[in-house]
Amino acid sequence: MFLASAKKLRSFGIIGMNQRNFGLISRYNPRHLYPLVDNKLKTKLLAQQAGITVPKLLGTMEYQHDVKSLKEILRPHAQFVIKPVKGSGGKGILVITEHDHNRYVKPSGDAIQLADIERHVSNILSGLHSLGGKPDMVMIESLIQLDPVFADFSYEGIPDLRIIVLKGYPIMAMLRLTTHASDGKANLHQGAVGVGIDMGTGRALHAVQYGAPVSYHPDTRKTFSDLVVPHWDKLLRLAAACYEMTGLGYLGVDIVLDRDQGPMIIELNARPGLSIQVANFAGLAPRVAAIEALKNIEPDPQLRVIFSQQQFSAEPGRYPPRQLRTRSTDSPKIIT
Repeated sequence: MFLASAKKLRSFGIIGMNQRNFGLISRYNPRHLYPLVDNKLKTKLLAQQAGITVPKLLGTMEYQHDVKSLKEILRPHAQFVIKPVKGSGGKGILVITEHDHNRYVKPSGDAIQLADIERHVSNILSGLHSLGGKPDMVMIESLIQLDPVFADFSYEGIPDLRIIVLKGYPIMAMLRLTTHASDGKANLHQGAVGVGIDMGTGRALHAVQYGAPVSYHPDTRKTFSDLVVPHWDKLLRLAAACYEMTGLGYLGVDIVLDRDQGPMIIELNARPGLSIQVANFAGLAPRVAAIEALKNIEPDPQLRVIFSQQQFSAEPGRYPPRQLRTRSTDSPKIIT
């Protein structure tokens, strides 16, 4: 279930960086809309206006002299997350699960001091983790509580779900599971596990860590073949609705499941990476071709989700075939 050769993977229609940049990002994402997703504060406000749940904002910092107030901002909160407002790829995110006076504990159990956090915040403000290295802002959010359904599939952190949306249609999904190696962060480059998810059912299809196939979590030893993402239809509808919310045609939607508040959007990305293809052992090209062949875009997000589930499910028998309104019957080609 979780093994495939590199040669076979290439035959699945893998999209490369050039095609992503010029055939998807440049084509479907007007540059004037980028600030809506590149700035996490703007994204949060946008989501709230749309009635979408997001993590609670505990505080912000804009200038270096604001660092002096950090201790007072953090004092009432036993748990919190510090993020760069314009960061990307999970860089600069600091998660604290508990603190007692001047001792702050990370998900790994490692303890740091207030001075360490002040230094981290100062680095964010200076632009160390921001897009283009420009001066940034800091946002402090409430810590998301792990949904029990993922307790055996994630370690020292909160997993998140990345869904790629094209012209309002969810076309591919991946669950990113935290590990000890990733320091409790859902970052594939740091050692998190990427699990490809079936678009029709929410079931795990394949999994990779550091680009290599794995069949069970490296820390919990839980087998991924048992994994099913709950509330799957609702999560897909949430992702699909981000098309109307942002106006961006090619979008990465990052969602978490909070134990108490359910699905939350934590980030939107106008330049989503391509590792989701590796996790799914499938290329984006055939799915992109299927959406681009549609004559009209369905205005109802729920109907777009139904179409995607029918079209891209790994269990075709679960969904009856649906006649596609296409411009062409050309089969999708491998795009590099």
